[in-house]
Amino acid sequence: MTEVGELAAWVEGIIKEFVESPENTLMNAANERAWAEPLVGFSSGADPLYRFYKGDIGHFYLTPIEWFEKTFPGVEASLEELTVISWILPQTEATKAENRRQRAYPSERWARSRIFGEKANVKLRGHIAEALIEAGYPAVAPMNSPLWARGTSKRYGYASNWSERHAAYAAGLGTFGLCDGLITPLGKAMRAGSVIARIQIPPSARPYEDHHAYCLLYMRGTCGECIPRCPVGAISEEGHNKARCSDHLNATRKYVESIYGFKGYGCGLCQTGVPCESRIPPELVIR
Repeated sequence: MTEVGELAAWVEGIIKEFVESPENTLMNAANERAWAEPLVGFSSGADPLYRFYKGDIGHFYLTPIEWFEKTFPGVEASLEELTVISWILPQTEATKAENRRQRAYPSERWARSRIFGEKANVKLRGHIAEALIEAGYPAVAPMNSPLWARGTSKRYGYASNWSERHAAYAAGLGTFGLCDGLITPLGKAMRAGSVIARIQIPPSARPYEDHHAYCLLYMRGTCGECIPRCPVGAISEEGHNKARCSDHLNATRKYVESIYGFKGYGCGLCQTGVPCESRIPPELVIR
């Protein structure tokens, strides 16, 4: 695999094959899939966005080259040699429909996707990194790494030293909405994943310049339907109150265990029952 187009197709094939495998499961009686067909994109380790993120989020945020150098000390790599592989795992139609009806707590499928679906995503990150390493491309999945850590941003509060949604934004996969969720071509009801590798794959097209380009409220002053969807008032026209949101997520643990019978948590109400649940609002599609 020497052609860059072949490399991109190979990586995308690994991701899609995994999503089609038995690993992608809600672990319910019907053994339903946790995730629908994924989206895949690529960004360069030399993308100036990553330096911007570090300055904007905080010194604790690690750029792709920092992740690589800390994971593979002594292995040389330039910014241009690194590719950040990003993917979007959309919620299934059944999960979205079920969660759309909720008013305070997550539906069972949504809670299962948050726990068992994310376990599959963890395995997917590791699977991709292992496949790349076996093929001669050193790779690290930041969210699986012991180097991953939480931090506190002076500007944004709760944060961490790697953001998969920001990597997906850099790869052209979506922009941020009022509730901080990433609005992708397959909507906001999703999870993201990423791997950094010393492999040269051309960056995906990034059709937007504004990081809110797919949010109706920011771009048109309309919508705001995620505001009343939040059961604890963590979303307003001023944005997303992360502390209040986090408190509610923690409070859902007791509900999930007592009602659904497994240890878990979740919410996702602001990601369902809204115009950007499953698509970019048509009037904001960039052609």
